[in-house]
Amino acid sequence: MTRPLRIGIVAGEASGDLLGAGLIAAIKIRVPDAEFVGIAGPRMLATGCQSLFAQEKLAVMGLTEVLPHVREILAIRKQLLHYFIANPPDVFVGVDAPSFNTWLELKLRQHGVKTVHYVSPSVWAWRQYRVKKIARAVDHMLTLFPFEAQFYAQQGMQVTFVGHPLANTIPLEDQQLQARQTLGIATDTKMIAILPGSRLSEIKYLLGDFLATARHCYNESRELRFMIPAVGSRARALIETMVAAQAPDMPIRIVNDRAHDVMAAADVVLLASGTATLEALLLKRPMVVAYRVSRLTAWIARRFLHIKHFALPNLLADQILVPEFIQEQINPQPMAEKVLYYLFNAAERQRLVRHFTDIHQELRCDASNKAAAVVLALAGVV
Repeated sequence: MTRPLRIGIVAGEASGDLLGAGLIAAIKIRVPDAEFVGIAGPRMLATGCQSLFAQEKLAVMGLTEVLPHVREILAIRKQLLHYFIANPPDVFVGVDAPSFNTWLELKLRQHGVKTVHYVSPSVWAWRQYRVKKIARAVDHMLTLFPFEAQFYAQQGMQVTFVGHPLANTIPLEDQQLQARQTLGIATDTKMIAILPGSRLSEIKYLLGDFLATARHCYNESRELRFMIPAVGSRARALIETMVAAQAPDMPIRIVNDRAHDVMAAADVVLLASGTATLEALLLKRPMVVAYRVSRLTAWIARRFLHIKHFALPNLLADQILVPEFIQEQINPQPMAEKVLYYLFNAAERQRLVRHFTDIHQELRCDASNKAAAVVLALAGVV
């Protein structure tokens, strides 16, 4: 009797958990008794994946911000390596978390384990010299976006553009009416969604300026309403504290999770750069994007950056589709002007919807099944 297919998999944060869960589900359709073990979030756990460590241990952003957690993260990585060497999987899949996973992939590949990396590290954007190490560590790269696949192909790596699972799960048609019914928002309400990020550090860096932006908007139009989704109890507590201190008199509703519904219901989204901007794009929502990290992290990053834009919609379109504000550019007054421009300019909203729809269709590639086919082929399953 042969043993079941064993796949090692490590996802470092919520977006990786989503991708990992889709991949596991697609593989289990073809190989129902396949086993998965590594580091998983709640969605992956729900598919039956075994998690050896809590996923939130890896969910730390920034270069300097990670320093207090380095010892624990390195210890986890070393323990995982020992586990996988003692219990070799048929293939290992690192989902995003490149700093963590690339090292692990390199060591495992040296021990004869086939490796896949799902979600391209941003080597096309900064520190391009890393591609040499990635090529040594990874048997096959799976990219979410077409420009990434072109970059790796030029480096001589095995790569497949799989698209993004969200592009398949989110309908091409507008979902605002349904989302408003779900959240109990009247159809004629002017609503702005505020998403400062899911990490506490992101909230601390951005929410104050986002609330100041909302204040400028509210002063211009008292009919406006605002909604903030909070991911987890600690994030909600921090958001409530900041709203109470800075905007106690404003019509701001905080909801648990439900970021998807909140964005879909909004007229305009004010948000942190990241996966949420892709979701807002797929939901066809006008957006204003901002991002801030520590000054030292920003200084280091700028020494190695090779991109003109940082917001995903702008990267995918290779042009400025949506306003983006980074570090010292973050300023509530001009951000509010952009939000209000979208709110009261129907022609501009329609222009964005056309661009967003084109990108949505390009990314709609049945990503989970395409990724599953690559992983199973490397594992020797036809």
